[in-house]
Amino acid sequence: MKKRFPKIVQLAIISLYLIFLAGAIVRMTGSGMGCPDWPKCFGYYIPPTSESQITWKPNAVFKKGFIIIKDEALFVAEKDLITSATFNADHWAEYTKHDYNLFNTFHTWTEYINRLVSVLAGFVFLFLIYASTKFWRENKTITLLSFGAFLLMLFEAWLGKTVVDTNLTPTIITIHMVIGLIIIAILLRIKFIISDKKTFTYNSLFNKLLIASVIFSLIQIAMGTQVRQFIDEQVKQFGFENKNYSLMNPSFKFYFHRSFTIAIVLVNLGMFYINQAKNLGYKLVNWIVFLIFLETITGILMYYAEFPMGTQAVHLLSGAFLFGLQFYLWMQSRRTVGS
Repeated sequence: MKKRFPKIVQLAIISLYLIFLAGAIVRMTGSGMGCPDWPKCFGYYIPPTSESQITWKPNAVFKKGFIIIKDEALFVAEKDLITSATFNADHWAEYTKHDYNLFNTFHTWTEYINRLVSVLAGFVFLFLIYASTKFWRENKTITLLSFGAFLLMLFEAWLGKTVVDTNLTPTIITIHMVIGLIIIAILLRIKFIISDKKTFTYNSLFNKLLIASVIFSLIQIAMGTQVRQFIDEQVKQFGFENKNYSLMNPSFKFYFHRSFTIAIVLVNLGMFYINQAKNLGYKLVNWIVFLIFLETITGILMYYAEFPMGTQAVHLLSGAFLFGLQFYLWMQSRRTVGS
C-alpha cells in the first residue's frame, strides 16, 4: 500500500480538479439549480429525463419524497401515493427552501454529473486516508494531512447542500471554492513530502518575487470572488440567458481586479527571467506564466465579448491550477542549496 500511495495521492488531486471542472461547467451553463434538492434530484436517485415525470397528473404513481411542479410551485410527496382525478393538497407538502421551480433536462443532468464526480472523489479520499495510516509510525504528518483533507471534503459536501438550499447564495459559493483550494494545498503538501526530493539553487530576488506573486495571486483571487458575486447578482436580476448583464456598472473592485493583473504579469515575468538567466531549474515557472496569460485572455474575453461559451470554465479552472502550481513552487523554493 505504501508503494501505491503516491499514485493514490495523484488520483486524489486529479479527482479534485475534475470537481473544479465540473463545477465550472455548472456555473458556465447556469445549471446550479438543475436539482432543487440534495443529495437526491427532484427526489430521485437518478434524475428525471423529462418534465412529464415531475408534473402532477391524475392516476400517476409518486413515491414518498418525489418533488413535482404544479401551478409554478414545487411540492413534495409526503407518502407513496397514486393520484386521483383532482389534486389533493393533504398528500403534498410545499417545497419552501427556495422558489426555483423550473425544469431543464440539460441543467438537471449537468448538475447531477457534477455530484457524481464529487461522490467518486469521495471514494478516492477514503482510499487515501486508509493508505495514509500505513505511514503513522514513520511520518504522522502524512496521516494527519490525509484525514484533514477528507474531513474538509465532508465539509465541502455539506456546503454543496447549503448552496442548493440557499438558491446559490454567492458568498457560500465563494467559501465552497476557497475550501477546495485548501484541500488542493493539503494534497500537494502530501505529494511533496513523499516524492519531491530535488533541491534547487537559491536566489534571493527570485524568492522575493515568488512570495510577492503568491500574495498578489491571493489578493487577485479575493477580488475575483467579489466580482463573481457581482455577476451572480446580475444573473439573478436579469436572467442567465440575458447576456446583456455582462458587468453592467461594475464597482471599484472590478476595476482593481482588472488593473491589478498588470502587477501580477510583471512580477511573474520577472521570476521567469531570473529563472532562465540564472538557470535555477524551476520548470513550474513556465507553466505559471502560461496560466497567467490564459487567465488574462479569458478575463478580457469575458468583459469585452460578453462571456463567450467556455471562458468562465477556463478562467476558473486555470485559476485553480495556478494556485496549485504556485503553492508547489513555494514548497520547492524552500528546499534549496546555498540558502
